[in-house]
Amino acid sequence: MKKGLLQSVMMISLLGTASSAALAEEGIQGAIDFRESVMTTYKWYMDPMGAMVKGKIPFDAAFFKSRAEGLANASRLDVSEGFPKGSVGESEAKPEIWDNWDDFLSKYQNMQDEAVKLQQVAATGDEAAIKAQFGKTGETCGSCHKKYRSKK
Repeated sequence: MKKGLLQSVMMISLLGTASSAALAEEGIQGAIDFRESVMTTYKWYMDPMGAMVKGKIPFDAAFFKSRAEGLANASRLDVSEGFPKGSVGESEAKPEIWDNWDDFLSKYQNMQDEAVKLQQVAATGDEAAIKAQFGKTGETCGSCHKKYRSKK
């Protein structure tokens, strides 16, 4: 009886270890999926605004305002949750993120602040001011990408 109990305990223990490893791996991939989804969402809002700023499509203040609102709302997500330590995986994230965590968070906070300013400026309808603020917002995205993103 003791032998059977010991074998059962060992089997449960091994299964628990395997499950924990699988869960940890799934958690890392889930984090990567989350952060990539957030970045895709930002792109969804930024691309048409950028096209308007560059004159590729006609400037539409109401449409720009709606995209700026969407970006500001999306930027409120805590993207840092998508960067657990060591979650480089199959992503564009550079390991430098975790070596310079406070700088990474600071850059993200700057983007959030500029996105809210863009929302506020877009509400005015002032095309010149909107374009200027879009440039500032885009610069915050670029500053993080230059330092912490690699191309696949």
